[in-house]
Amino acid sequence: MVDVTVASIGLFLVFPILLLACAAIVLEDGGKPLFLQRRVGRFERIFTIYKLRTMRVDACGDRLSPANGSDERVTRVGRFLRRTSVDELPQLVNVVLGDMSLVGPRPEMQIILARYEPWQNLRHLVTPGITCIWQTTCRSTVPLHRPEATALDVEYIKRASPLLDGSLLLRTFLSIVFPKGAY
Repeated sequence: MVDVTVASIGLFLVFPILLLACAAIVLEDGGKPLFLQRRVGRFERIFTIYKLRTMRVDACGDRLSPANGSDERVTRVGRFLRRTSVDELPQLVNVVLGDMSLVGPRPEMQIILARYEPWQNLRHLVTPGITCIWQTTCRSTVPLHRPEATALDVEYIKRASPLLDGSLLLRTFLSIVFPKGAY
């Protein structure tokens, strides 16, 4: 209930930013501003994640992005949206719909699960989130599909508490205000 309330208020507050970002995306290349992708959620249930499109229209799909931030598929507007994390704001809709939480392991693409070791599936015991330990500690150095990132998700599951969630939300907010590691 807290997630839905906070996400609803957040959507109301960021709505003007979302409108401006959508307009910038459309003005840059005429394509649709939203990017929808199938992701794996709690108990491996498939859901559609909402993001602002940051790549060229012909380049969107289920491929991993380079970890160094030099992805040539990303548009000029997309680079700005990624650097400021504005591209992630539509995921507040996923929280309102119950597919995601504010805090929890980042949802993976289905193609990644084929590479998982059995222990990595533990991350699907909880609802995926917009932010997590990985997002706030090593987003720019450890790709999300790596086992090291999953280990952080398992650590979160073991330590989950309102205090930890609050801390991760604060760290996420600070990383948006003082960007480092987003591309």
